[in-house]
Amino acid sequence: MKDSEQAVLAGMLQSAEDAAPVQAVEAVTGVIATALNARGVSLLIADLSGRALVRLTHQPAGGGTGRRHGEEDAEVLPFDGGPYERALRQQAPEVIRRDGTWTVLAPVTDRGEAIGLLEIELPDEPDGDVVNWVARTAHALAFVVIANRRHTDLFEWGQRTTPFSLSAEIQRRLLPASFTCEAGAFALSGWLEPAASVGGDTFDYSLARDLLHLSVTDAMGHGVASALTATLGVGSLRNSRRRGAGLVAQAEEANRAVAENANVRGAYVTAVLGRIDLTTGRCELVNAGHVPPMLVRDGRVVPVDLPGNFPFGMFPGESYRSGELPLLPGDRLVVVTDGMRDRNAADLDLPAALLRLSHLHPREAVRALSDAVLEIAGPALTDDATLLVVDWYGDHGPRRSTAGADTARVSPDEERSAHRRR
Repeated sequence: MKDSEQAVLAGMLQSAEDAAPVQAVEAVTGVIATALNARGVSLLIADLSGRALVRLTHQPAGGGTGRRHGEEDAEVLPFDGGPYERALRQQAPEVIRRDGTWTVLAPVTDRGEAIGLLEIELPDEPDGDVVNWVARTAHALAFVVIANRRHTDLFEWGQRTTPFSLSAEIQRRLLPASFTCEAGAFALSGWLEPAASVGGDTFDYSLARDLLHLSVTDAMGHGVASALTATLGVGSLRNSRRRGAGLVAQAEEANRAVAENANVRGAYVTAVLGRIDLTTGRCELVNAGHVPPMLVRDGRVVPVDLPGNFPFGMFPGESYRSGELPLLPGDRLVVVTDGMRDRNAADLDLPAALLRLSHLHPREAVRALSDAVLEIAGPALTDDATLLVVDWYGDHGPRRSTAGADTARVSPDEERSAHRRR
């Protein structure tokens, strides 16, 4: 199967390159369908809510089964604990028999980012070799999606069950391209709720050869003005980070940038900045007027004690101080914004929730925590609630993965079922 698999992969890449970006996935699934004599092949992408999959189809004759945008149709499939959700959560293929056909569901994933599922309908029961082939093909499809979504709004539109406000649109551009990242030494995932409105909260990360940079910021206020202030803060942090500045220097430059350029008098941004040495686990942190980070270690949740600093923008000439946290294998570092604790959300016992969800992969933990906040303070929050969860393994080096995910570290199935939102 090696030679034929290589030929299909070459055909997939060539067809994707020859097609327009909006047609790339359709072209690739056509190659897959031919190779397997499949009755149907679809890409189901993960909705931005984290609570559904979306099947994108081209319906030139009209009709369709879901949201419409010109000739594009988006059918939303809410999670119900069944095989579709299980395949995505567990990052493992599922095989379903129904109506005389067999359906294979395989995660479309890259470096832990669950992009969606590849759904293939076959006339005969697939054996293990075919299922493994589909899993590898789905992994290759992830790169096709990543490459082509830079050039079209189709995938972004499909993922948005709820229309975005202008402030949320600005805010969306401040977030990293992938909310999840796995490496040998760590896994991280970020989440922002609500994703479709308000504005002001952000999280960010960047992976260097031996360093992991991360940040969570919260700009004062709401709406467009808040999103623009957040843009100043995040833009400054990225600019100084990319110039090789240290963590304290990044904070001081962001402080000046917000103070000197914000279009709202008295605007400020609270933040937690971090930099983890991947070879030693040494974590340097700066807290600029923000909710203290939390450390989950050995069955306990404790706030991380750090030197106090003013939020960015309050005093342009202010000096900043950092603190250190030596990470140990098994540690979980959690950074949230005050939306997780404001008003009704304060009724959530966050330390207890963190312990209850400690066995979940960060990719699942941030969604479960978001669901917990919505159950108490929802159905709509009055302020952004942002989370960044970093699990530290302490094994800097090559990552062990299968088809884009570290399957040894996925969430236990019973944990996922217990905390699935009803």
